[in-house]
Amino acid sequence: MPRLPMSDRPVENQSGHWLLAQVGKKVLRPGGRELTEKMLSALPIHNHDVVELAPGLGKTAEKIVVEEPSSYTGVDEDPDAAHLAAAAAHQAASGHMPANAIRILQGRANNTTLDDESVDVAVGEAMLTMQGDKGKAAIIEEVHRILRPGGRYAIHELGLQPNDLSDGTKTEVRKALARSIKVNARPLTEHEWQDLLTSHGFEVETTHFAPMALLEPKRIISDEGILRTLKIAFNIATKPNVRKRVMGMRQTFQKYENELTAIAIVAKKK
Repeated sequence: MPRLPMSDRPVENQSGHWLLAQVGKKVLRPGGRELTEKMLSALPIHNHDVVELAPGLGKTAEKIVVEEPSSYTGVDEDPDAAHLAAAAAHQAASGHMPANAIRILQGRANNTTLDDESVDVAVGEAMLTMQGDKGKAAIIEEVHRILRPGGRYAIHELGLQPNDLSDGTKTEVRKALARSIKVNARPLTEHEWQDLLTSHGFEVETTHFAPMALLEPKRIISDEGILRTLKIAFNIATKPNVRKRVMGMRQTFQKYENELTAIAIVAKKK
């Protein structure tokens, strides 16, 4: 099995989602498995060309390929993540679609190298949040370029609430997240996410929410099942440096539970 990204870095410096992957967590999206499934259910996947940006462990890739798209392309900058996503997609595709209809490219979300208007559906989860304003815009512009007219762009990201949350509180939450997960996360409010998409030529079709409960026991059991949850708990409990990091992330999420949410939006290219 390919190694996990950042596995050679000290625990103190690893990004939160890859640290969780190392203790056995498979579902790493802010709204969990259920919100991903709601997002995918609003997309025309069967017999369509689908691209996924930063597929990570490949859990969403698995759900996509069983819907039998015409093709599935994953684009990930990290070579280890690309290998993981490829393995997951090909395994899930057995009996659903031919192996040559699946490809994983090592590349950047803002420069996929795909042809203009070459895909029908683009999916990106928990990756725009990790970009600044210019980074978000560059990725959305790239998605707009590769989508055919009428194509859909689906995102599943970390959100802020309510829409009139003060700038000071937004800054406080973002700084706390950055300290905790070791990534410069910049979540947006519902209106800010929607405005960002519409300003780049998209029309919002559906919006769904879920609590930001990534590290709450009930969510972990729902996402991972009892046996994997026990494995995760054991791995955290027996590694003090990992336990410190995970508990720190959980405390941050709990402290700002009223300001944090998970949001999934499906938008159509005009």
